[in-house]
Amino acid sequence: MLATLSIRDIVLIEKLDLTLSEGLTVLTGETGAGKSILLDAVSLALGGRGDGALVRHGQPKGQVTLTFDLSADHPAHAILAAAELPDEGPLVIRRIQMADGRTRASVNEEAVSVQTLRLIGSSLIELHGQHDDRAMVDAASHRLLLDAFGALTGKVTAVGDLWRAWRAALAEAKDERERLEIAAREADFIRHAVEELSALGPEPGEELALSERRTAMMRSEKIAGDLDEALDAVSGGSSPVPSLAAAVRRLERRAGDAQALVRPAVEAIDQALDALETARQHLEAARADADFDPRELERIEERLFALRAAARKYHVSADDLPALAARYQSDLERLDRSAATLARLEASVTEAEAAYRTAAEDLSRARHSAAAVLDKAVAAELPPLKLERASFITRVTTDPAAAGPGGQDQVEFWVRTNPGTRPGALMKVASGGELARFLLALKVVLADRGSAPTLIFDEIDTGVGGAVADAIGQRLGRLAERVQVLCVTHAPQVAARARNHLLIAKASALDVVDPDAPVTTRVNALTASTRREEIARMLAGATVTQEARAAADRLLKAAR
Repeated sequence: MLATLSIRDIVLIEKLDLTLSEGLTVLTGETGAGKSILLDAVSLALGGRGDGALVRHGQPKGQVTLTFDLSADHPAHAILAAAELPDEGPLVIRRIQMADGRTRASVNEEAVSVQTLRLIGSSLIELHGQHDDRAMVDAASHRLLLDAFGALTGKVTAVGDLWRAWRAALAEAKDERERLEIAAREADFIRHAVEELSALGPEPGEELALSERRTAMMRSEKIAGDLDEALDAVSGGSSPVPSLAAAVRRLERRAGDAQALVRPAVEAIDQALDALETARQHLEAARADADFDPRELERIEERLFALRAAARKYHVSADDLPALAARYQSDLERLDRSAATLARLEASVTEAEAAYRTAAEDLSRARHSAAAVLDKAVAAELPPLKLERASFITRVTTDPAAAGPGGQDQVEFWVRTNPGTRPGALMKVASGGELARFLLALKVVLADRGSAPTLIFDEIDTGVGGAVADAIGQRLGRLAERVQVLCVTHAPQVAARARNHLLIAKASALDVVDPDAPVTTRVNALTASTRREEIARMLAGATVTQEARAAADRLLKAAR
């Protein structure tokens, strides 16, 4: 419920702090005292249109702060969570209106957009008046109200789930159909691509591995050339080994008795030959370890060329060729089994639609039944409100072509104000006073279902008196047993029904001693005696008589 209302520098209100309680609270006062200012301030705080003219003259800004005590299951908690706003303790909404027309809004001291403020505000307070265009006169909300009245939320949720399942099946079938149409148009290209890429057989990371292998082999090629040159010098055509071996043989044959002379030279040449043989062995081993094979290098370069050519052809990197091959293979397989796949998906669509339609039709029947009960309940409230010749009609129009997550129904509240006249939409047919009374009757019926926890009525008793005003007061009292109700009224019969009575009056800053002093609006909570005097004033006018006081006593006694 709305716990406190604080206003600073809004029109005639300089400073106002109200503590509100449960039940019915009435606001009374002379015409022009500023009752509408309070409602304008509340509307501003809930996200209503800002206007620099609302700021008290001479001040740079005005401010309205609302504090709410919420139950644990109040829907505002979910809205706060979705908006990532703090949600501990009382809920505090603040709207600051600048004199230049700009506004700022906050919820629990966190800045919010006006859209978020309106969303939160709509779950907290409903404003109802003769020309109200917000709460129940908005046809878009009528289906929600009927569903709440008929306890159809579970059915609506189920229908919404089936709707989303149907749409998902439709989307999947549509995507499959589009893919298949594209694949069919490119069937020849896809088949050629599959054959070519299958023959090529690219593997993930193959290009990098081949490039590294090629670089290593090119380095080995240079080393291998140097080793080949050295090996040729040691054991090839330019090798000194044959000449040295022949020289040793000649020296050994002719040494004879000159062994001492020849032996050192022969031994030295033998050592040289052994050293050259050892060098040859080392060179051949190094050449074998150099890992260079011209034929393998040629094969690597041919493979790299083929991979890169395919990558250019298909406009992908060489590393993406395996995935591309797999995708083309998948497209080809999908194309080959297209009829079966599409038939299965379309069967799923048909099944999902049938499930949705069945649930939506069941929901429609439940709505028609709930509408009949609602019409009967509202009709019972109309005669005491001087609408005994009027009819209230919950018009449920079912159109399968207008299917949506909320079902196949459009719901709108219609009325007929007199027998024989054509019924029409509530907002278009009912006059200002009639509209207020229709809304009150409807609200009494819907109070514990689909209602915000705080309702504000602005002069819904305008143009009525006596028994009708008393009937309005009775219904406001009944409504206040289930939700918090604030009502601006000129009817003493309504005021007498209230649990709390606030008097709104104008006063100058100098207690009206100086006629040119600034005028302010003040609000005072009335005691039992002052309340009796105010109700007597409402009955008698400017001069309060003893008869008016006695009549006030009778109204208060009857209300108790």
